[in-house]
Amino acid sequence: MCRAVVGLVRASHPEPAAAVTLVGTALAVAVGHGVAGTAVVAATIAASQLAIGWHNDWLDAARDAAVGRRDKPIVVGAVGRRAVGVAALVATAATVPIALLTGGRAAVVAALGLGSALLYNWPLKFTALSVVPYAFSFAALPSFVVLARAGAPWPPWWLVLAGGLLGAGGHFANVLPDLDDDARTGVRGLPHRIGARGAALAAAGLLLAATATLVLGPPEAPSWAGVAALVVAVPVLVSGWYASRRAAARGMRSIAVFRAVIAVALVDVLLLLLSGRLV
Repeated sequence: MCRAVVGLVRASHPEPAAAVTLVGTALAVAVGHGVAGTAVVAATIAASQLAIGWHNDWLDAARDAAVGRRDKPIVVGAVGRRAVGVAALVATAATVPIALLTGGRAAVVAALGLGSALLYNWPLKFTALSVVPYAFSFAALPSFVVLARAGAPWPPWWLVLAGGLLGAGGHFANVLPDLDDDARTGVRGLPHRIGARGAALAAAGLLLAATATLVLGPPEAPSWAGVAALVVAVPVLVSGWYASRRAAARGMRSIAVFRAVIAVALVDVLLLLLSGRLV
C-alpha cells in the first residue's frame, strides 16, 4: 500500500507540479489575496497540476516502457496504470469546483488552462502545434490568479503575454534532454521538427522576450532590478549557446543551453512575482 502511494505521488510529476503551485501561490500573495483566497488559488493550481501529471503518465505508459524509463512508477510496477488514470480523473473533476470558489471568471480561465494542458498530453504533443497549449496554459495561470481576487480587473496584457512567452520557452527547453527518446516513440512536436539547435534558439529567444515584456511592459518606469535582469539574460543565453557549440564541435553532448535557459526562466519567474505588485 505504501509503495503504491509513493508510486502515485511520483507519477504526478511532483517537482514541476510543486514548482508551478508555489509560483502561483506566491503570485497570489503578491497581487493581494488574503489567507483564504491564497489557499483556494493554491488548491486549484495543485489539483490541476496533479491532473496533468497523472494524465501524462497514464497516457505515456506504453511509450515509457518501450524506451526503458525506469524512473516511471508505472513502468517499474510501483503503481498500476488504472490507479493513475483514476487519480487523473479525480483531480480533473476536483479542479473546477475548487476554482468556482474564486468566482465564475477565474474558474473559466482555470478550466481552459487545464483543458489546454490535457490537450498537450494528447494529441497536440505529437504535432507542430505542441507549443500552443504551453503558451496558452501559462498565460492562463497569472490570469487566473489575478481574476481570483474579489473585484479584480482583467489582468494587464503584458502579464498575460509574459506568461505565454515563459510557457512557450519552457516547452522548448523542457524537451531538449529527451529529444532522442521522444523520436524513438513517435513524438513529433514542434521542437522535434526544428531539431535540437532550433529548439535551443527558440527557448532562448522566447525567454528573452518574456524577460523584456516583464521589464518593459508595465506603465511604470523599469526598475533597476528589471533592467539588470534583462542585461544579464543576454550574456547568459549567449554563453550557453557558445558552450554547446564548442561541445558539439568536439563530438560531445552538452546541456549548457538547457542550463542557460533554465537560469533565465528562473529570473523570469522572479520578475513575474515582483510584477504582481503592479497589477
